[in-house]
Amino acid sequence: MVNRFYDLVENDPVLRPLYPPDLEPGKKHLAAFLSQYWGGPPHYSAERGHPRLRMRHMKFAIGQTERDTWVQHMTTAVGSMHLPDEDSAMLIAYFEHTATFLINRP
Repeated sequence: MVNRFYDLVENDPVLRPLYPPDLEPGKKHLAAFLSQYWGGPPHYSAERGHPRLRMRHMKFAIGQTERDTWVQHMTTAVGSMHLPDEDSAMLIAYFEHTATFLINRP
């Protein structure tokens, strides 16, 4: 899912400017965060500390367009996993809520 998401981000004119040139560290961080959040081992916190998502994303201009584009790509990535509908819905609801929480620009 993370690789599919980053494949979409890599060529997106809205989101790509928000990411560093090398996407590999971000892939690793996102995968570790999601694994930890959904009950996996706490590797993310061990390596990077408390997630503090809002603080970590404050330096990026995230408005409604960026949020919607991010959610669109993450929804596509979730869909590529062919999960049961209930699992997909739970993931997408989490991503929609979290992306809205990270909006920091009008």
